[in-house]
Amino acid sequence: MKRAEKAARIQAILDHHFPAPTIPLQHDDPFTLLVAVVLSAQTTDKKVNQITPALFARAPTPAAMAALDVAEIHTLIRQVGLAPQKAKALKGLAQKLVTEHGSEVPRSFEALEALPGVGHKTASVVMAQAFGVPAFPVDTHIHRLAW
Repeated sequence: MKRAEKAARIQAILDHHFPAPTIPLQHDDPFTLLVAVVLSAQTTDKKVNQITPALFARAPTPAAMAALDVAEIHTLIRQVGLAPQKAKALKGLAQKLVTEHGSEVPRSFEALEALPGVGHKTASVVMAQAFGVPAFPVDTHIHRLAW
């Protein structure tokens, strides 16, 4: 079976089973979505949804997040996996959003992937969910499952 045929078959199956997929991470805007997706790596969506209300109450915008110390961000997210690294990434991405993007989440894969803590999968989720750009966020298991 050719790749194009395989891709079309996989797309048809996904469209049938998931015609309008939504993201289970609670968020209010592109920034809170971006933060939640960064936090979701190596952590359940349920756990992310438990800790983000306090985080977003303290830092609902890039400027507010950038103003926090890494230690305070860490305290707010300590229950998620890789919290020390994620705290540094959230501080860094918030600072870049403020200084390089006018406190707005960028609408391109390249700009998103240039933010600390954001890889292609995270960028794909944000582009699809926040901006309606067709994207196919995949995790490390997709190759095994697609064969």
